[in-house]
Amino acid sequence: MNRALVVIDVQESFRVRPSWRVVGDPEIGKAVQRLVDAARAAGDLVVWVLHAEPGSGNPFDPASGHVRLFDGLDRRPDEPLVTKTSRNAFTTTNLQQVLTTHRVRELTLCGIQTEQCVETTARVGGDLGYDVTFVTDATTTFPIAHRDAPADLTPEQLVADPRTLPVDAVVSRTEYALAGRFATIRTVAELTGS
Repeated sequence: MNRALVVIDVQESFRVRPSWRVVGDPEIGKAVQRLVDAARAAGDLVVWVLHAEPGSGNPFDPASGHVRLFDGLDRRPDEPLVTKTSRNAFTTTNLQQVLTTHRVRELTLCGIQTEQCVETTARVGGDLGYDVTFVTDATTTFPIAHRDAPADLTPEQLVADPRTLPVDAVVSRTEYALAGRFATIRTVAELTGS
C-alpha cells in the first residue's frame, strides 16, 4: 500500500454553525463516502482528520461534543484518526508518522474547507514530497468576506455583500494555486469511475 485517502475536518462542528446555511455543498458527506468506499476497494489506507480548538468554547472545542465525524460517515476501527489544532493536517499531529509506517507516498485529499485546511495540507504534503491529488468536488467551503467587512455579518449579509468572494471563486482560485505546483486536481467521478 502506497496510497492514502486523507479525509480532513468533515465534522459536525461545521454543521452546527450559522455559516452552514451558505456552505457550497451541504451534501459533502456523500462525495467523501464515495471516495472512502473506492479507497477501501483499492486497498488504500483511509486516514480521518478532525480539527479541535480545546478551551475555545466554540463548536471546535472537544467539550462541545461536535468534534466528531459527520453522522453517517463510516470510519472503521483500523483506520487512523488524528486530531489537529493547526490549519494543515501535518504540523500538530502524527500524520506523517502514520503515512511513513504504512509506506504511503501518494495522498488523495478531500474535506472542509477547500481553501483552508485541505489546501494547506496539500501544500505541506507537496513540500514533504508526497504526490498529492486534490479532489475539488469532495471539498466544500464558505463565501469569504472582504477584509474590510464587519466581523459580525450574518451568513445572509455575507452573501449579499458585493465584495464577498463567492464559493465558486474560492474553489477556482484554489485549483489555480495548487495545479501543477502542489497537487493534481481530480474529480470524484475520475477517481471512482462513476
